[in-house]
Amino acid sequence: MDGKGVPLSIVATGANVHDVKKLEATLEAIIIPLPADQTVNLCADNGYRGVGPEKVITEHGYVSHIRGRNEEKSEKTRTPGHKARRWVFEACHSWLNRFRKILIRFEKTLLSHLALLHFAFAIICWKKVIQR
Repeated sequence: MDGKGVPLSIVATGANVHDVKKLEATLEAIIIPLPADQTVNLCADNGYRGVGPEKVITEHGYVSHIRGRNEEKSEKTRTPGHKARRWVFEACHSWLNRFRKILIRFEKTLLSHLALLHFAFAIICWKKVIQR
């Protein structure tokens, strides 16, 4: 998702699959091209540390910012006006939880569940565009 919390791609997996395993698929699913004249940052948490995820992030043209919770906390105490960037991702999940049909997955097929996710994210994007 972008800096405003607008979702840019969807990759559905089982609940027991860690996000880092689908990092490459998620970055490849983004349909908006990267701007050529500026750097694009990708913020992630400690689960994305390591050579593999760093390589995938840089291969897709992003500058990685992988920081742990303690690093953000210490930055906030050192710099009084600093805001943590985690809330953007968590806010998007909160907006997604407002769609009760998606909150608990009752769909039998992955295709049906993905269709509902696309519909919910389309509504979220529409609301974000109207607010701008």
